[in-house]
Amino acid sequence: MERKLARQAGELARVIERFATTDGTHETSIPGLCFIRASRISEPVHSVYKPSLCVVAQGSKVVMLGQESYRYDAAHYLTASVNLPIAGQVVEASAEAPYISLQLQFAMDQILDVIQASSDREESSRRPYGRGLVIHQMNDSLQDAVMRLVKLLDSPRDIPVLAPYAIREVIYRLLQDEQGDALKQFALTGSRAQRIAAVIERLNRDFAKPLRIDELAEEAGMSASSLYYHFKEVTAMSPIQYLKQLRLQEARNLLLSEAMDAAEAAFQVGYESPSYFSREYARMFGNPPIRDIRRFRDALLG
Repeated sequence: MERKLARQAGELARVIERFATTDGTHETSIPGLCFIRASRISEPVHSVYKPSLCVVAQGSKVVMLGQESYRYDAAHYLTASVNLPIAGQVVEASAEAPYISLQLQFAMDQILDVIQASSDREESSRRPYGRGLVIHQMNDSLQDAVMRLVKLLDSPRDIPVLAPYAIREVIYRLLQDEQGDALKQFALTGSRAQRIAAVIERLNRDFAKPLRIDELAEEAGMSASSLYYHFKEVTAMSPIQYLKQLRLQEARNLLLSEAMDAAEAAFQVGYESPSYFSREYARMFGNPPIRDIRRFRDALLG
């Protein structure tokens, strides 16, 4: 089995490399599917993982969520069930054997659609959940389904008709795997996990507004202490830590893409004190805003 999975991973890497010939992230003509290639070990890159499946075909990567660290490679896959601010670092890559992976984003409606077509909806609603990010061992059925989806890129005319079915099969294989129970919980309306997911969605939408725990708890139908506990269970962070990462990542994006100074970026993302913002920014990214952006741009030019 291990030999077969390794052979399939090698085939997947070769297919992806035909569409991702340079380093970076490459969107494909299949909605939600992108390829990532890196020919050298990277520094940590901060981003927000949306609900998705991540599969490595070659090399390996470490993802930091809060204070936790997850490493995965061609023998494993990653699923994110909710929006999660992470730092990802390619830790195994070279010019001869670049890091090659794919990410397939999906909506909870797609998950729910597959659950409703299966026979274990009632049983799923009583199962426990945990982190919104899970690393699990790759299996033959899921890898076959991923390969069928990727190979559709060789037949562009087939994509509009067949890609939705191929994505549905990938989701089905995910849900059938051992870790699929947790993923189901975030799609089931009214489940505790789904209510936490709704709070996370609200924070992502209104990240620049003041954090009001009591208001969020009331919307989730929980006490403030219960919300805090279950939120941390899903994200490995408290609501305020989660919000801080969202704000700082968005501020960095603004500084990189817009002609604005650090104080203006701070106000845009919800900070009232530019000096406090600068300290928090340096704590997360290693340098105060202006120095960090200069170093980041120099690295891109270099």
